[in-house]
Amino acid sequence: MSKEEILNGLKEIIAVIRPNTDLTNVGYDTELVRGLGIDSLTMMLLALAAEEKFQVRFPDGQPLPKTVGEVCDSVLALKG
Repeated sequence: MSKEEILNGLKEIIAVIRPNTDLTNVGYDTELVRGLGIDSLTMMLLALAAEEKFQVRFPDGQPLPKTVGEVCDSVLALKG
């Protein structure tokens, strides 16, 4: 699975959990909080949906990602 495929999958997830979000310019540098308005509850929903979609388990106690690219990198690392 490529980083681009993960990015597209994350956009699909964001479209469901934040339906009014404009995803046109979402890229690896897009900030989750400032750029997409994701709060702590939405971050949990994003993580759960990403775990299901990409068949990974994010470890507990890790710092929260700040950008879409950090989420992509985490998924890639967990996929091995």
